[in-house]
Amino acid sequence: MELTKKTHACVRLEKDGRTLVIDPGVFSEEDAAVGADAILVTHEHVDHFNEDRLRAGMEANPAAEIWTLASVADQLAGAFPGRVHTVGEGDTFTAAGFEVEVHGQMHAVIHPDIPRVTNVGYFIDGGAVFHPGDALTVPEGRTVDTLLLPVHAPWNKVAEIIDYVREVAPRRAIDIHDSLLQDHARPIYDSMIDKLGGTDHGRLTPGHSTGLR
Repeated sequence: MELTKKTHACVRLEKDGRTLVIDPGVFSEEDAAVGADAILVTHEHVDHFNEDRLRAGMEANPAAEIWTLASVADQLAGAFPGRVHTVGEGDTFTAAGFEVEVHGQMHAVIHPDIPRVTNVGYFIDGGAVFHPGDALTVPEGRTVDTLLLPVHAPWNKVAEIIDYVREVAPRRAIDIHDSLLQDHARPIYDSMIDKLGGTDHGRLTPGHSTGLR
């Protein structure tokens, strides 16, 4: 399996000639979902869900399908009948040959005055990769090889990210949710997570790839 980082929270996974895309949002490249056989969306916020990018992917491949929670599925089902599937915590399914488990229910708290939205994470191929969306969800009872780490957001701080890495205890963590993080701040985040996270930690430039187990 190969993982390609796209801008912000979007990644592409490729295996056996098929492609799975997660969270092509407004910060992601316009063609982030083009070429996908399946698309997963963690929640409705625009940096994870952009209808134009999803439509581009769905129209480029008439066999492509989407799996997501109800708040997103309700916006897309009419345009792509039979191709949009609603999922929630505890569900399992196969998408483009990838085995997926759904973990989590709610977005992290941004501020007590801001209503929380639903959010799910995707545990893929027995833990080869876990994408939590915008929450520090721990897939209980599961071993994670590669954790996609939401390193910088209005709803988190670096101490929470370090503790999250420690709790999940993946073999390695790769940064996502990073487009608002300034380049001059990256070495500070890298140093703290590297020293305190207790696992191999790194980041990929958008467009670059790495192999997964």
